[in-house]
Amino acid sequence: MTDRRGVVAKRAEDLVSGVPYVRGWNRARRSAGALADQLVLLGLDSDFPGLLADVNVFGDGFVHLGTIGSEAAELMANLIAAGLEAEQHDAATEASSPMRREASAA
Repeated sequence: MTDRRGVVAKRAEDLVSGVPYVRGWNRARRSAGALADQLVLLGLDSDFPGLLADVNVFGDGFVHLGTIGSEAAELMANLIAAGLEAEQHDAATEASSPMRREASAA
């Protein structure tokens, strides 16, 4: 079974010629590293001990979060929601900015 992005496709255990596994895994490694850096800043790195990069049979990189506790999952959900709320607030503020309206009127 594969979702529309192929993330839940089978892991690449037997490599097939012509599939860019290294490219996908490297992208996943960079993404996992960026997430790990943020988790360290938040003091949550020990809550995600299974965080690692991987690649599926199609060469698409993906990141395993590993098994995490319910508190860590809830905190991550709250952080995502807060980030989205802040992003929407910034977009609304920018759209209503007087400088923005003057520039679009010109």
